[in-house]
Amino acid sequence: MNTTSSPTPLTRSTTDRKISGVAGGLAAHLGIDPVLVRVGFAVSILFSGAGLLAYLAMLALVPADDAGPAGLHPATA
Repeated sequence: MNTTSSPTPLTRSTTDRKISGVAGGLAAHLGIDPVLVRVGFAVSILFSGAGLLAYLAMLALVPADDAGPAGLHPATA
């Protein structure tokens, strides 16, 4: 496979988000529709609960794509 484009880094999306951007960021990284990732998480949560653990792990470990610091942002005057 000869590709000239570099892969998208794994980050949480700040533009394609429904809850926290995990599914949007994962879909961008994989190059697929975010709806497929969201459905995959939902099905996995319903049948085994593993989807919830994976979602929470990604929420805690994957940085947002805004390149800002994680956590609370101080108010600027």
